[in-house]
Amino acid sequence: MTTTTTSRPPFDPELEAVLGALAEQVPPSITPEMIPFLRQSPIMGPVDELLAERGITRRDVSISGFQGAEIVVSVLAKEGRVGTGPGIYHTHGGGMIAGDRFAGVAGVAGIAEWIDRFDAVAVTVEYRLAPEFPDPFPVEDCYAGLVWTAEHAEELGIDPARLIIAGASAGGGLAAGVALLARDRGGPALAGQMLICPMLDDRDQTISTRQIDGVGVWDRTSNLTGWNALLGERRGGDDVSPYAAPARATDHTGLPPAFIDCGSAEVFRDEDVAYATSLWAAGVQAELHVWPGGFHGFDMMAPHAAISKAAPEARTNWVARIFGA
Repeated sequence: MTTTTTSRPPFDPELEAVLGALAEQVPPSITPEMIPFLRQSPIMGPVDELLAERGITRRDVSISGFQGAEIVVSVLAKEGRVGTGPGIYHTHGGGMIAGDRFAGVAGVAGIAEWIDRFDAVAVTVEYRLAPEFPDPFPVEDCYAGLVWTAEHAEELGIDPARLIIAGASAGGGLAAGVALLARDRGGPALAGQMLICPMLDDRDQTISTRQIDGVGVWDRTSNLTGWNALLGERRGGDDVSPYAAPARATDHTGLPPAFIDCGSAEVFRDEDVAYATSLWAAGVQAELHVWPGGFHGFDMMAPHAAISKAAPEARTNWVARIFGA
C-alpha cells in the first residue's frame, strides 16, 4: 500500500494555525547534524523559576547509573512537605538525542502540576543520551534511577504502593522499557505507567510513519535520526531488545496499568495504538486516547487549543485514579 502525506488525517484547525510559526523554531525533519543545535537551549534557569513559583523545591543527588557511572537525579517536592504520599518517577523526552531531566517537568500540566495537586514527590533522571551513549545506556540509566527511588522511598516520603513512572515521547518509550525491565527483574513495583505519545518502535513500518513525512513536528526523518542514534546498524533488524524498543515485546503480562495517548497526525500513532492493544490482549488495563488532529507534542506547543487543554486533563484524571486521590 502506498501512502503519501496527502492522505494523512488533517491537523486540528487550531493546531494547524501555529505550525507555520513553529516550523521556524522546530523544523519537521531533524537530521543527525542538527543534534548539537537541539542541545543548545539552556533549560535550568527558567525551570528553577517556574518551580519556585509553584513552591516546589529541588534537590540534586548523584547516583550510580549503568555500569556504575555517576548520573544525577533531581528530587522535587512541595516546600515543607512532610509525611508519605504518592511518587512519580520521570524519564524525559528528546528523541533519545536531546533534552534533560527538566523537560516536561514545569509546564502548565506537567509533573509539577501533579506534585502540587497530589502532594507527590517526583524523581527525574538525567540519563545519558545517544549517539554518544547508545542502547542500552539510556534505558539502563533510567532503570537504575527507578531502583534508587524505590530503595529510598521511605526517606523520600514516597508510598511504594503508589509509585508510577511517567514520560513523554522518547521518555514514554523509556518508561515503557523500564516497566518491562522492572517486571522481568522482579521490581521495583510500579502502580502505573504514564506513556505520553511514546516512542516505541524502531522499525519504520507503520502507516503513520509514512503519513507524517516532512510535515508536523518530529516526522519520519526525525524519528529515524533518533532510532539510528540509539541503535546504529541494529535499527530495524532482529537484534533489538524490547527494553530499547518496547513495540518489540511479545509478552505483556504482569505489566502495570497504562495511560497511553498520541495525536492522530503524528508518527507514533499506530505504534501507540498497537501497544495499548497488546496490553489489553494480555489482560493489562490501559487507557488510550488518540487526540484528533494532534501533531507530536501539540499540547506543549499550542496550549491554547481545545484539545491541548483536554489532553492534560485526561492524564491528570488517570493519575488521580491511580493514586486514589
